[in-house]
Amino acid sequence: MEEFELIAFKIISGVGAARSCYIEAIQAAKAGNYERAEKLITEGDENFVEGHKAHTELLAREAGSDQGINISLLILHAEDQLMSAEGFKTIAQEFIAAYKRIDKLEAKQHG
Repeated sequence: MEEFELIAFKIISGVGAARSCYIEAIQAAKAGNYERAEKLITEGDENFVEGHKAHTELLAREAGSDQGINISLLILHAEDQLMSAEGFKTIAQEFIAAYKRIDKLEAKQHG
């Protein structure tokens, strides 16, 4: 397997795990488990950093190459997954904030 493909798989693996954590954080917040939701965001961030490091490695290797790199569908997919994970983090944080607000309003209404 080509070295760039291995790096692409590192990106996909790291940011895919991050995205899963962010989605799970939304589900935890929906269930009212905000402590778990925050832990999942943190875990997702740790996974994202691993994927981002691989992405940086890919960029550095391209910058150091006289010929650049061959852009494959796999590398495009890795880039897409990276951007998707970033978006999911933003969405997860917004959902968590919204669920907290809803719970607070419902507590006032019933309390």
